[in-house]
Amino acid sequence: MNLADIQALTETAVQEADAAGSPAALEAVRVQYLGRNGRINDIMAALKDAPGPEKKAFGQAANQFKVSVQAAIDQRREAFDQQPAAAEGFDYTLPGTWPLQGRRHPISRIIERSIEIFRAAGFIVAEGPDLEDEFHNFDALNTPKIHPSRDPQDTFYLKSGQLLRTHTSPVQIRYMENHPPPVRIIAPGRAYRRDTTDATHSASFHQIEGLYVDKQVSLANLKADIQYYLSNLMERPVNIRMRPHFFPFTEPSVELDFSCHVCGGKGCRVCKNSGWIEIAGAGMVDPNVFKAAGYDPEQVTGYAFGMGVERLAMILYGVPDIRMLYENDLRFLAQF
Repeated sequence: MNLADIQALTETAVQEADAAGSPAALEAVRVQYLGRNGRINDIMAALKDAPGPEKKAFGQAANQFKVSVQAAIDQRREAFDQQPAAAEGFDYTLPGTWPLQGRRHPISRIIERSIEIFRAAGFIVAEGPDLEDEFHNFDALNTPKIHPSRDPQDTFYLKSGQLLRTHTSPVQIRYMENHPPPVRIIAPGRAYRRDTTDATHSASFHQIEGLYVDKQVSLANLKADIQYYLSNLMERPVNIRMRPHFFPFTEPSVELDFSCHVCGGKGCRVCKNSGWIEIAGAGMVDPNVFKAAGYDPEQVTGYAFGMGVERLAMILYGVPDIRMLYENDLRFLAQF
């Protein structure tokens, strides 16, 4: 191989690189001329065998071959990289593929279903701020200054003097301040308490607050409305019982239980063989609460109740640990 042969081989290699129609064809050109067993070996053999006076010229020709061919390959590869990707063909005969759909979280499902049920009974939805003041969260709800719930160990206080509401009951005060009776509202929302997280407690949870104020409202109305709500939520008839209790903002106060929806009141693991499941705290609105909200307790009466949404979800779906509702484990959430 002489100098003319090397020059001709260089031109041929550059032309083939420029004409490569695909990245695979370009790679074949590189292997053919610059690969381990490529034509570059023939050129290096000619350089080795060249007479002494011609070695310099052969060396320059060999270097020019490598530089020119590699430059042509790089330029062509860059052109391939800049080309838009070819659109893939679409086979219209293939069956359709449905996109994956998300699922409503159990807590969201309970809240949305509760709103539907109570709206059908004439209730409207009311909302209030998560960041509250002591008046609406405690004072207006007839909670004394020495009540344990006002202790910093139980309530999240801010440096501003405000606090994270410990229940959704402040919503009823704010609503009554701006609306004359009759009032028929539910207030689903988040509440916060300094509880240690375990299987049944969380520092952040959800409640559904209910308030009905009008003339001659009684505990019978409360029992009937809760029974209607739970029968629709559990999708089977349930019975309600009331047990005497104490809450600062209601008088008289009661704990509401409903007959176990699993065993029908006969006794099972879910209801701890009692036949009853505790569901809510409730009672007739205390006259002091009416006064704080600007109502005349001589003219109106009313009931109020509060239920934990997480507890409802655990009962309805058989969830054994409240923490499962917040761990975002897709294996758990995909069941709903």
